[in-house]
Amino acid sequence: MDMLASSVGFLTGYIVPFLIVLTLIVFIHELGHYLAGRWSGIGITAFSIGFGPEIIGFNDRHGTRWKLSAIPLGGYVKFLGDEDAASIPDYDALAALPEAERKRTFLGAALWKRAITVAAGPIANFLLAIAIFAVMFSIYGRQVADPIVAEVRPGSAAEAAGVRPGDLLVALDGNPVATFDDVRRYVSVRPELKITVTVRRDGADLDLPMTPQRTEITDQFGNKIELGLIGIVTNQETGNFRVVEYGPLEAVGQGVLQSWHIVTGTFDYLSNLVMGRMKADQLGGPIRVAQASGQMATLGVAALLQLAAVLSVSIGLLNLMPVPVLDGGHLMFYAVEAIRGRPVGPGAQEIAFRIGMALVLMLMVFATWNDISMLLG
Repeated sequence: MDMLASSVGFLTGYIVPFLIVLTLIVFIHELGHYLAGRWSGIGITAFSIGFGPEIIGFNDRHGTRWKLSAIPLGGYVKFLGDEDAASIPDYDALAALPEAERKRTFLGAALWKRAITVAAGPIANFLLAIAIFAVMFSIYGRQVADPIVAEVRPGSAAEAAGVRPGDLLVALDGNPVATFDDVRRYVSVRPELKITVTVRRDGADLDLPMTPQRTEITDQFGNKIELGLIGIVTNQETGNFRVVEYGPLEAVGQGVLQSWHIVTGTFDYLSNLVMGRMKADQLGGPIRVAQASGQMATLGVAALLQLAAVLSVSIGLLNLMPVPVLDGGHLMFYAVEAIRGRPVGPGAQEIAFRIGMALVLMLMVFATWNDISMLLG
């Protein structure tokens, strides 16, 4: 009985929120491909959430089969003339099509139409994130604090550099800061990397060089996270904590800014990974995403939606990587086609797609191994 209750709890607490988040992101991504393809006049034979055998589906009046498939880890739009869900052309089938039908295939479309159709998936992910953040900012506003130091931790980089309580941080490496969160965001992705913190003290600006210390912290759910810290703290009285409210247009602007922070933070993390300033064990796979979904679900629908926004940006970025089988790989082929004046040959494309698939599988295995290592402690 206890095992049954535990299984039900795991299903409702982790798997269901994970599937809700993933389905939303995948649906919007594939809808981007679908709408751009329809606008471009490309025939679409299938729109699937998930892979494998169909569970349920229907045909619309345009001849597209909309379906829910058995393996709920992704999805695809299959265009007319595609051999499979990866949009690899079926050249034999294409040759057998009448000329009028061949023009409606993905391969028969103009290069710019193919590029727009492929890019529309990641773009839809970014738009989803912006929309979620904009709605959240419109409803809840944003809590901010002034970048004023209330306390300097003993033995910290800030103490060594001469930061004092009451200092107002005005710039980081020459970049102006307006809130304490701006400071946290900038410093956290620069562990062991020398930065210059400009503070205002008694009306004068002082440039204080320091190096954020790479520190492992534990979040409210017990997850260990590595980031850079300089050892300063603010509080309600010193930082003047408050909620800033936004109108609709301002909220959209903040949604764009928040999404951009995720993009730049991702590249900063990858740079730190290459330079050895951070460990690769923070790369997560489906197990960690499921865990995060369950944890955020305990905080409410708004927190779960914000996780969906973060993941949507991450998936949009991932799909733009120039790796065959990903959208970025297709765009890479189209760039080569635009330069050469003719498409890459089918043999070269097939080899590239096999290599790309191997790379993606290796990344998934590595991320999943990190997930398992995290769960085992």
